[in-house]
Amino acid sequence: MDARKVATGLDRGPQPRAALAVGAVEKALSRAGLASARSVILFLSHHFAKDPQPALKAAARAAGCTQIVGCTAGGVLTEAEWVLDAPAAAALVLGGEARLERPTPFDEDPVLSLATPASLTASWLDEPYSRIGCVAGDITGRGPFRVWAGGRVREDGPVEVAVRGIRGVIRASQGVRALTSPIEVAEVHDYDVLKLGHYPALNVLVQSLPIGVREMDRIPLHLIMGGITFGDPTTAIRDGRYRLNHIVAANLSEQSITFAERLSRGERLFWAMRDTIAAQRDMRATLERGAHELKEEPDFLLLFPCAGRGPHFYGEKDLDLELVRHRFPGIPIIGVYGNGEIGPLDENNHLYQYSAVMGLFRFEEHH
Repeated sequence: MDARKVATGLDRGPQPRAALAVGAVEKALSRAGLASARSVILFLSHHFAKDPQPALKAAARAAGCTQIVGCTAGGVLTEAEWVLDAPAAAALVLGGEARLERPTPFDEDPVLSLATPASLTASWLDEPYSRIGCVAGDITGRGPFRVWAGGRVREDGPVEVAVRGIRGVIRASQGVRALTSPIEVAEVHDYDVLKLGHYPALNVLVQSLPIGVREMDRIPLHLIMGGITFGDPTTAIRDGRYRLNHIVAANLSEQSITFAERLSRGERLFWAMRDTIAAQRDMRATLERGAHELKEEPDFLLLFPCAGRGPHFYGEKDLDLELVRHRFPGIPIIGVYGNGEIGPLDENNHLYQYSAVMGLFRFEEHH
């Protein structure tokens, strides 16, 4: 199959008008050498969230198809550029055998999964699909948030479409700097971890911090979190087999740490810190693992970085996107800066934060 049957387009302007969606679709069709598309992934900036339907209808007319899937977010991106805080539309068109369809029970194809904060549930996330996607977002956190499929806004829940005619590898880069090796959770009460190993949890945290951070008047807890490992703890950090648990409070009187999610006695936790250098290193490793598993160069990529990890994190540059473009030059890429990233973890689906989830896709060969 001709790899040019897929391409992206991006258009921006001063106002969130339907013409931006049309412009993005038409650019993508032209680059793919297509007169019409079989399916379209269309992402719109949060400026469209009040009423995205006119843009969806216009995009469907321009694409010559009704299978338009996407969401609103704080920003959109393609391999050409990223846009934050300005009205913009990004489109990826699929032709030939590649297409988006409703998934079947126990579907083995990758499933593009998009949800609003209100429609995201654990039962939906846990369905036996290989999910990749995000939670719709904006720059305020207040919404409104929109998702759509079949060219129509979905008011009552998340959307999910299987990506047909391709092989896919989905990987996540959590990109934190490990401050300790995994330590056993020895004493826990509700959301509070009291002891790690033989020592008070807060004492272990403070002793693990870099000297410059430790000497601050106030510890930047928003940059620090606990990593809960899966499987062999000696290789879990290197292999990315961990989930991040965010700190709610440090309790001086009890020398304990309150987490956003409950932990269990006997679990292994390491202290981690958000760090741009560590994030880039992990992104490179994640890209290489994905490419090794796919075994061939991808024909296109889906990229879902957290809004808190993109240009705001890297100092007005999206270094994650730059690394992807450097590793796979000229390959179509589309994504959004969302409110949470959906991807695999420990053979299940997981809602990530401050991470980048990517899908590497290769068209199936037909003889």
